[in-house]
Amino acid sequence: MRIATYNVEWFNALFDDEGRPLIDNEWSARHDVTRRAQFQAVGVVFKMLDADAVMVIEAPDHNSRRQTVLALENFANIFDLRARKAIIGFANDTQQEIALLYDPDVFFARHDPRGEAGALFAPRFDTTFQLDLDTDAAPEPIVFSKPPLEVELIHRDSGKVLRLIGVHAKSKAPHGARGPAEIMRVAIENRRKQMAQCIWIRQRVDEHLAAGESLIVMGDFNDGPGLDEYEKLFGRSGIEIVMGEDDATCMYDPHARMILTRKAGARPASSRFYIASEKRYLQALLDYIMVSPDLAAMSPCWRIWHPFDDLECYDAPRLRDALLTASDHFPVSMDLML
Repeated sequence: MRIATYNVEWFNALFDDEGRPLIDNEWSARHDVTRRAQFQAVGVVFKMLDADAVMVIEAPDHNSRRQTVLALENFANIFDLRARKAIIGFANDTQQEIALLYDPDVFFARHDPRGEAGALFAPRFDTTFQLDLDTDAAPEPIVFSKPPLEVELIHRDSGKVLRLIGVHAKSKAPHGARGPAEIMRVAIENRRKQMAQCIWIRQRVDEHLAAGESLIVMGDFNDGPGLDEYEKLFGRSGIEIVMGEDDATCMYDPHARMILTRKAGARPASSRFYIASEKRYLQALLDYIMVSPDLAAMSPCWRIWHPFDDLECYDAPRLRDALLTASDHFPVSMDLML
């Protein structure tokens, strides 16, 4: 069984309001990439990924005019994907939904949110979480611009029940800020909010682990150990919070563990961004698949489909080119024998 997470940059811009693909030579929302080129590239990646379930980050928009599920299922039909059924959770206003594409011959799946509005501990993800962010003893309201997707996934053959939480946590980048002082202020504020979201997710993780449930937390966290200088102000990254600290039962992701324990040398990366002012690419590990201890004990096999770091991807020119054209993130997969 293969489960994957994949952030497809501005997937929404590849579909019209009827969920039909825009396969033409107009520019996509990706820099210097046409809609035809990006659509075909995304299809190649999904086809060669051949996953039983994919948590799609930045999935097509869902609102009164557009339907995420329709767009994704049309996409899956065009490329004859096994993962051809889609579900979403709470829609958002960012044009970047979180959705699950899955193979209905392998799984039963349903959106199954936990928590209640107004709860002090782990409220429902489409509501408000109260947390003191700046040590003034006054709780501040935290909301998700993209509420995590909670899925109950049941393996048809074994009957094994998996709990999935799909995440697209807040970006820490100081978008729109001008001048060093404002950039610092916005960056610190965004990190506080990002960490608050991770604390909220960890509270839900604690509930699942206490109940003995098999759990997978996956997606784009826009964070990782040692990614920016502001982390020193808080003493930890959001990833460390979600994975578990001190005496807490810990989730496991080998790539995150590698960065936490390796202070020097090569570091895994799941994303690649061009820095125009410096004329170079920046790589970072932002995408994770964390599993509960019972699943970790089954010795899953993780893989980042990086076109330059993964030999099989590099040696397959069609896949390598598709990975570079499709998105600024690369898929992360996990193979697990149930």
